[in-house]
Order: sequence, then C-alpha cells, then structure tokens
Amino acid sequence: MIEKIWFQRHWMSYLLWPLLWPLSVLFAAVSRSRRHRYQRGLKPSYKAPVPVIVVGNITAGGNGKTPVVVWLVETLQALGYTPGVVSRGYGAKAPSYPLVVDAQTPAAHCGDEPKLIHQRTGAPVAVDPIRANAVKALLTQAIDVVITDDGLQHYALERDIEFVVIDGVRRFGNEQMIPLGPLREPIARLKEVDFIMTNGGVAQDGEIAMRLQPERAVNLVTGEKVSVSELTNLVAWAGIGHPPRFFNTLEQLGATPVVTHGFADHKEFDVSELRVLASRGDHVIMTEKDAVKCTGFAENNWWYLPVSAEIAAEDKQCILETIKEVMEQYGSPSA
Repeated sequence: MIEKIWFQRHWMSYLLWPLLWPLSVLFAAVSRSRRHRYQRGLKPSYKAPVPVIVVGNITAGGNGKTPVVVWLVETLQALGYTPGVVSRGYGAKAPSYPLVVDAQTPAAHCGDEPKLIHQRTGAPVAVDPIRANAVKALLTQAIDVVITDDGLQHYALERDIEFVVIDGVRRFGNEQMIPLGPLREPIARLKEVDFIMTNGGVAQDGEIAMRLQPERAVNLVTGEKVSVSELTNLVAWAGIGHPPRFFNTLEQLGATPVVTHGFADHKEFDVSELRVLASRGDHVIMTEKDAVKCTGFAENNWWYLPVSAEIAAEDKQCILETIKEVMEQYGSPSA
C-alpha cells in the first residue's frame, strides 16, 4: 500500500494526508537540523586519510545503487587503484563489528549487498553501523579509496564525491518527505551532489543515463550459464527494493514466469517457503542479491540473473576525471 501512496497517487493518499503530512514535516525538520549540525561542526564527523565516494539516494527503497558500486569498484581496479567498500549491512547482524567480509562470511552476518559486492569484485568490504569504524577496518587492507554502498545521509562520515542513483521510471513519486512520500531529503539536495545517475527511464538535464544490462542466468549449484528464455515453466522471486523491475526484465528477455513473488528488501528467507514456491514450476530464477542468501540450500534447478551497470563512454570519462583529481589531491597513485 505504501508504494501505491508514494508512487501511484492512490486514493488512500488523500485519506491519510492529514495524518501523514505533519509527520512528514517533522521528519524534514529533524533531517535538516541534523545535517546542519554536522555542517557547522556541532556534531563530530570522521575524515578518512583516503578519498571517500558515497553512492546513495534521496528516496527510500532500491534504485540500483549496488550495481553502481560494483561498476565503480571494477572500473577503479582496472585503473590500478585498490578500492574498498563500506556498508551498513542492512538486514544482517554480525557477531561483532566492524566485520570484514570474506568468502566464508554468511550473508546473515554481513548482509546480502556486501556479500554480493565482495563476490563480484574481490574487493575488501567492511560492515559496521558506524561507517567510520568500517573505514578504519579497511585501512588495514592497504586500500587507497573508499566507496560507501548507501550512506548519503550518514554525515558522520565526510565524503569527497557524492553519487545519487534515481529510479528513472518512478523518479521521486509524489515528491513528499517520509512518511507521506519516499523522500529522505528534499529534491533540492540533488543540486549539491557530484553525479546523478538515472537507472532506466529518460535521463533529464544534468543526469547521467544508466541501464542495468542483464547477463545469462547462472545456476546456483553448478555455475552453468544459459539464456533466460531457455528456462521454461519458470518461478521468479525477488527480495529487492522494487521487485517489479526484476520481473519486467525477465519479460524483456523473453521469459514468461508462471509465478512471480516479491519479498521485502533484505528479507531473511524461510527455506520451507522458498521450496513451496519452487515446487510450482520447473525452474527458479532470482536476483544475484537473493542468490547470495540461497547458496547453502539451493537446488539444481535454481538460477540467478546477474546485471551490470552500463553508462556512455563520455559520461564514464567525466566521472573518472573527477575521481582522478580527488585521488591526486590525496597523493594516491594509480598504476
């Protein structure tokens, strides 16, 4: 229901407006006051000895931040840099913090997104609710640049470059602050960030067009790769911020799922529930983010669909020039 109120002008939004609007005003005031206190030095913030790049958004929910983080990591690695990634680790609980992710770290401890990033890139990833502590843990790994997966509003960590990722189709919904709308910060905040990346839809002036390019489906058990259109009688599920985006991608690839099921973002899966869903078809397909939580109990007919962020060459060059300028200010060498 909240999605319909925020993004579809559902009639319930008018009914709930008198209740939600005062809360939205209060949220905006608290958010603005908190940020100003950090800006004025009234609240302490941590400045790392290496550049910090934040990839976040101003709306609640998933917009495609993690593929952008992966793209940045892989791009910087190709240039000879050694990036590390920090994350809050949403939906997970570690035995202790900070937690540096390795191949044996369960997603239940680090979170699905940190696990995915480490598996895809091999980069050091540290998880801590206090991101400054995660950065300090990474500094023992000989990294020369930090990328934060989310954390645009985490002003206790100073940053050098800010990326905002927006959903090019849903954009900012009703353009109201939480809980009346999806905004974590006002739209005016976009004037202050370095790059606005628009996932799908039509990029507007000042925005960088990005699309998520799907690859071949990968079997969770065997690693075999096939075209999604080859998977018949398909059951699809997605535990991401906006599951319909995944289901639409499958249709664009020629798949016709007989069952689609959306879960809450970062949901801890119930194995028995998944097996019941899986029994309704011959094959299962999920997102890569879901797959990192299912590897321990996946069956031979379970697949996931990797996606990669793609942007135009001229936009990539602009981004890299900005990053290189910042890296040079810190004296961080590239190969």
